[in-house]
Amino acid sequence: MSESRPPLPPFTAETAAQKARMAEDAWNSRDPARVALAYTTDSRWRNRAEFLQGRDAIQAFLTRKWSRELDYRLIKEVWAFHGNRIAVRFAYEWHDDSGSWFRSYGNENWEFDEHGLMRLRIASINDLPIAQADRKYHWTLGRRPDDHPTLSELGL
Repeated sequence: MSESRPPLPPFTAETAAQKARMAEDAWNSRDPARVALAYTTDSRWRNRAEFLQGRDAIQAFLTRKWSRELDYRLIKEVWAFHGNRIAVRFAYEWHDDSGSWFRSYGNENWEFDEHGLMRLRIASINDLPIAQADRKYHWTLGRRPDDHPTLSELGL
């Protein structure tokens, strides 16, 4: 029996937004095993200049990521969608072990299989150092509250 991860393609505006929010919620859990389950077993990634393939590699990557990017909080927003593809833009805030804060901005292109699992993720990301006073994400670690402003509402 094949795994299924609704909503399934082809996506509508509503299901693309639902898929993006589900991804945001999973990433905000900072649980590499949970996040990896949203990808096909042979999923391919480009994340910045790093190329990965497979859930094990994704889980190892996320474990490394969240050991460096502390107090990570993320917001994703759908940019475009068509068929089995969704493009999102995102911004996340984090600090390193010296206490320096950053806001990382990026775009992701996603392609899903017929079961709603992501088989391809291409991410371009830039990091901007910010002062702690310039942070915009102050919710308790975990899922972003439903009433928290979106990227567009924050002017990001």
